[in-house]
Amino acid sequence: MFTFAHLTKGGDKIMLIIPIKDGENIDRALKRYKRKFDKTGTVRQLRARTAFIKPSVINRMKFQKAAYIQNMRDSIENI
Repeated sequence: MFTFAHLTKGGDKIMLIIPIKDGENIDRALKRYKRKFDKTGTVRQLRARTAFIKPSVINRMKFQKAAYIQNMRDSIENI
């Protein structure tokens, strides 16, 4: 059984527990571990904390993303 602890936003530790079945390949278990680890968003959170981004810039990026998605949906509807 694999276990791994990582820090969350509040500093609490959460354990990732990956049960290994009898006769299961270690590569398969590592793949499940990586998938579960990616879902926690730990790496994204660490990268976001490396540099401060002003709230106005974050809001601007959200509006740009929303406009891009809306343009994509409109172009699909017009086809």
